[in-house]
Amino acid sequence: MAPLPPYQPKVLSLGPLETEIVEVLWQLGPTSATAVHQRILADIDRELTYSSVSTVLKRLIKKGWVVCDRQGRIHIWQSLISRQQAEILHAHEQLHRFLAVGSPDIVAAFADTLDDASLAQLDAIAQKVQAARAAREKLS
Repeated sequence: MAPLPPYQPKVLSLGPLETEIVEVLWQLGPTSATAVHQRILADIDRELTYSSVSTVLKRLIKKGWVVCDRQGRIHIWQSLISRQQAEILHAHEQLHRFLAVGSPDIVAAFADTLDDASLAQLDAIAQKVQAARAAREKLS
């Protein structure tokens, strides 16, 4: 079971272009804004200015998703979390939203619409939660 990443962006939600740029950074690793721009323009049907990429990268700094290091005359952009860490954070956020419904009856009502594989997955999750609680109690 993967724990929550030690670092979390200030703002978890991203717009479509922000998501696309982070995806490019995950693919390329630390790189220049020019390389990000060129990767996006590799799709011949795409139109996007370099300044738009630069603006979005700066916005991603404010949201806590990327960092920029200057290497000589070039700015190198890098994601602060991996794709897997982002998936874990998104799943954690979705779980909290789901549980915020608050009523076990409402949450349980969804069980009637699940297939056998999904129900088995929920059972496996419940068993892991119980095991984690038991392990925590042993430490106390």
